[in-house]
Amino acid sequence: MSRFEALLDAFFYRPDEDVGGLLDFAAGSDDLAQPLLEEEPVEYLAFRLEAECYAVPILAVREICKVPLLTEIPRAEPQLLGVMNLRGELLPVYDVKLRLRLADVPPVVAGPDAGLPPRASRILVLKTEDGPAGVWVDSVAGVVRLKPSMVELSPAGLRGDRDCVAGLGRKGSQLYILLDPEQALAP
Repeated sequence: MSRFEALLDAFFYRPDEDVGGLLDFAAGSDDLAQPLLEEEPVEYLAFRLEAECYAVPILAVREICKVPLLTEIPRAEPQLLGVMNLRGELLPVYDVKLRLRLADVPPVVAGPDAGLPPRASRILVLKTEDGPAGVWVDSVAGVVRLKPSMVELSPAGLRGDRDCVAGLGRKGSQLYILLDPEQALAP
């Protein structure tokens, strides 16, 4: 027997050796090993606001539509851009950039000074406790599936009593800022 074969023989178990306890341990019968649970991914709709990528749970999204003509509401809060008529249903349309401090003033989207919205802009119609509401986004990036292990709570500095950032999701090198639709649209 060569020196190499002797090393291999010392390393591997021979068929006549008693290794029952070791095999039981490897199989997880020691009551300490828990079976690994497969993480079920959650689907989010990813979209862009300014240069950042945001996402909301896809179950909160009713539909996506092009930006229609909006009717401005006098003396409304600044983040309310106006209302839109969606197949006979009047829905409020919000700009969450103000809440996220991505913009100082809302865009002019209603009235005589309103220009055409950028081609990629869309309205996300979200389901909320108060009924459906629209959110103006710069563009829709698509659906992303994130496992719970890929999502972190929002940093302590961002948490507040009315914070709309629910967490941060990471898939590869892409970071998604996860929004809580109820908090994002709260007055």
